[in-house]
Amino acid sequence: MVKPTKVTNRIRALRFAHGEMTQAVLADRLDVTRQTVIAIEQGRYSPSLEVAFQIARVFGVGLDDVFQYPEGEQP
Repeated sequence: MVKPTKVTNRIRALRFAHGEMTQAVLADRLDVTRQTVIAIEQGRYSPSLEVAFQIARVFGVGLDDVFQYPEGEQP
């Protein structure tokens, strides 16, 4: 079983703030599958650094506006 990541994200909120973008549209813009977008949104999968930057760029925000890591957590 895959261990969920501690990294949280605001992808769903950002999608809705950008014209209610669907997961499929975001997946197309990132050149990944819709299932990948779903897994990232749900915290079941951490994207590569490249995909994380692409997600931030799609929404025109910084990485820390999309992804958060709990304060005080040690990797």
